[in-house]
Amino acid sequence: MTYKVAALYQFAPLPDFPQIREPLFRLCERLGLKGTLLLAHEGINGTVAGTTDSIDSFILELRDGPLFSGLLNNLELKFSQAEAMPFGRLKVRLKKEIVTIGDPTVDPTQVVGTYVSASDWNRLLEDPEVILIDTRNDFEVAMGTFEGAVDPRLPRFSAFRDFVERNLDPERHKKVAMFCTGGIRCEKASAFMRAQGFEEVYHLKGGILKYLEEIPEAESRWRGACFVFDERIGLGHGLVEMPSAAPQDTEADR
Repeated sequence: MTYKVAALYQFAPLPDFPQIREPLFRLCERLGLKGTLLLAHEGINGTVAGTTDSIDSFILELRDGPLFSGLLNNLELKFSQAEAMPFGRLKVRLKKEIVTIGDPTVDPTQVVGTYVSASDWNRLLEDPEVILIDTRNDFEVAMGTFEGAVDPRLPRFSAFRDFVERNLDPERHKKVAMFCTGGIRCEKASAFMRAQGFEEVYHLKGGILKYLEEIPEAESRWRGACFVFDERIGLGHGLVEMPSAAPQDTEADR
């Protein structure tokens, strides 16, 4: 049996998010989904897997159902396949942030960098003035990255702020491009950098997963496998599984 995997997130105001947890869990349970979903005042983030029909029904409920009252009509979504169920159980967790940068003033709904589509990404990287930064954790970068990318050697995403403050200068680094697995970390990272005075900040819309889905391998600047937060571990071009011995992370810190 083949399973459909949905990686999703959206920044949206959810002041009553603790009350959403239980009905969201029941919805997933009824549809037979497994995976991890994170809820916070700023939105939703996570990855779940199930049958094609159950995933399609779940996304429809998130977008149009009464649980979120139409707040999630701009979900960032990536779909892939798995030959076996990639999650052991279902978890819906309450968090302070759906992706942790550790600065409560960073708000991607107010200011964010410039989105760059997968089809335009290679063209941007040809600009010699662009500094390309991988915003993922160090063990993820070790599995694969874009050629020429700076590895900040982050033990966790919240360390990105210190990296910027110690290594980057708005006066010297005029054009910064960033990428991450599915796009959510770059939303926070670009919002933070814009607040620090960096004017030209770009990030890959939909993240590495969207790039691997859309860009043929012959035209790709990606090298290696993309770590994903489930039992498939790594994905390659076309989002096919590329098993690896990389360590498994315990949180959906995409």
